[in-house]
Amino acid sequence: MKLGIGSIKRFTSKLAGVPVLCLTRRFCCVAFHKQFQQGDWMGFTFSFGFPINSISSNEYASPNKELHWLASVFTGIIFCVIGYRLSAFVSSLLFKGYGKLSSAEKIEWNDRGFSTFHALFVSFASLYLLILSDIFNEDSNDELVINRSSTLSSTVLGISIGYFVSDLAMILWHFPALGGLEYVLHHGLSMFSIILALISGQAQIYILMVLLSESTTPFVNLRWYLDIAGLKNSTLYVGNGMALFLVWLIARILLFIFFFIHMWFHFDQVKKIFPLGFYSLLTIPSILAMMNVFWFWKIFKGLVKTLSKAKHNK
Repeated sequence: MKLGIGSIKRFTSKLAGVPVLCLTRRFCCVAFHKQFQQGDWMGFTFSFGFPINSISSNEYASPNKELHWLASVFTGIIFCVIGYRLSAFVSSLLFKGYGKLSSAEKIEWNDRGFSTFHALFVSFASLYLLILSDIFNEDSNDELVINRSSTLSSTVLGISIGYFVSDLAMILWHFPALGGLEYVLHHGLSMFSIILALISGQAQIYILMVLLSESTTPFVNLRWYLDIAGLKNSTLYVGNGMALFLVWLIARILLFIFFFIHMWFHFDQVKKIFPLGFYSLLTIPSILAMMNVFWFWKIFKGLVKTLSKAKHNK
């Protein structure tokens, strides 16, 4: 059967919104409904495959900001590379046993070095932005707390993304030597949440609260360093274990309780976050909180075991 152009037009008009292969004498094309072509899923619009338009409310995103975000991410990656190299250099000078470590142990040693640098940086930066600065002070201006951001806060988030990208790449490359699936899940969820907050300019106060929990990382890393150095029975190891238990309780248990209480009292604002960000804010911190409780239980059991062993040795 031979179809003319008019027949094809009548046929496609009955299937508006559905991809239809249109044949002509010289070429073919794929026709899509305009709304489907732009996409509208869970409240945001796709643009070249990325949901920038609806994630960035009130035209938050701009070329200058996007360049700043990319620069911050690359800065974080560069800092990780420098931290990795610097950790190897300093350790070889100050720790005589570094040269005796295996290749795998040196990789983890250096990896924990730049993770410590990031933890110190992001902890102090988050503490400053949340408490010392007026950015998230509710009495400082009339803007909703969930919509507040600054160049500094965006820079901190960008650098953290660079860190999580670098550390996740290390974990996957050496999997499972540097961490199992729980670390992949933790880094993936953290990175996803930070990216949404950076692009949208929303909920940065909550992301900074979560990043403040990174203050436990130096104690976790010091515990590993002392163990690998053969100082597991030292007073410093026991003292670090007690400090880790206390800091974890404050930064990853009590802080998360405050996080959910704060979100509850500001839920009228939280509901105004774009849909993907809103549902992410409800689910991802809850998952991280459960992981924190699980690890806290393991830390508690380890501390009891260490204290019992130290008491027995006396």
